[in-house]
Amino acid sequence: MPQDPVILLSYINTQLRDCYHSLDDLCLSLDADPEQITAKLSSIGYSYDPDANQFVS
Repeated sequence: MPQDPVILLSYINTQLRDCYHSLDDLCLSLDADPEQITAKLSSIGYSYDPDANQFVS
């Protein structure tokens, strides 16, 4: 998984759009920590919107 927050944002939103119905589904499938992802993307002003199933600013 990308370490750079901007690249991570693009990667996560693409995966959410194309492959997963929720952040939890993505994290279970990729064995990722949703709190780490949320914290890293929060550092650049993005938060998860479950209705849109995307990280938005």
